[in-house]
Amino acid sequence: MDKVNDLKNEIQDDLDLLPLLSDSELEDIPLKFLQKEIEELEITTLLNGEFDSLNCYLEIHPGAGGTESCDWASMLLRMYKMFCEKNGYSYEVIEEQKGDEAGIKSATLHISGEFAYGYFKNEKGVHRLVRISPFDAGRRRHTSFASVTVTPEYNTTIDIDIKESDLKIDVYHSSGAGGQSVNTSNSAVRITHLPTKVVVTCQNERSQLKNKEQAMKLLKNKLYQLEVEKREKEKNALKGTVSSIDFGSQIRNYVLEPYKLIKDLRSGYETSNVDKVLDGDLRELFESLLKVNHED
Repeated sequence: MDKVNDLKNEIQDDLDLLPLLSDSELEDIPLKFLQKEIEELEITTLLNGEFDSLNCYLEIHPGAGGTESCDWASMLLRMYKMFCEKNGYSYEVIEEQKGDEAGIKSATLHISGEFAYGYFKNEKGVHRLVRISPFDAGRRRHTSFASVTVTPEYNTTIDIDIKESDLKIDVYHSSGAGGQSVNTSNSAVRITHLPTKVVVTCQNERSQLKNKEQAMKLLKNKLYQLEVEKREKEKNALKGTVSSIDFGSQIRNYVLEPYKLIKDLRSGYETSNVDKVLDGDLRELFESLLKVNHED
């Protein structure tokens, strides 16, 4: 609301100034239409979901395809990191498991900033890459898949009863980038919630205890998200509508060969400047999704 009032005051100041200017001054002085501020305000009004203002957790998992998909997952991880760096979001790598030959087997980011969940929530789904494989000596074209899940970080104390007997806790070596960043002790923690099959891991802390605390926090967050989704599905069933929650849907194609094109299958947004997008220039894409979802 403050942004709306500030913009109204600025526009009124400009209007009040007009009668004081002569015709020649009006020709010489460019009028301020505040187009950029109005466009930013429009996007802010679209970020009105219940959890849009919260921070979020973003997870990436490669699909079938071994090294190809692991490499694609690492490209997505780099893309999201670069978006954060270019747009004032901070991120923390909660866990990252390296691939056997290249790329990653999984990664979890904690992303903080204004409307973090609101911007990233539409990344949930399957991302498809088509390219000439750098791992294929025959230079053949390959298709790779990776899935992304995004959950809000609920900013209230989550009261969920988790029985110790429902947990399977494993500890293992952290797989860092090498050198001093690699732990030599079993500090990384993986927790499996047996009734729901939800698995969370944390390895960013050097202390096993701290990693366990972080993993439990993430587990509670995920179990709470399952309850939110369950209530949403029940509400939609009563309304006779279909829930939009679908982790298995393909949402975007990234084609690097035989031509260059990135196309989102929901908003219709497309660009041939694939390098720009893979380097984290995602704001236009994100905003196209906010607009199309608002229209729906």
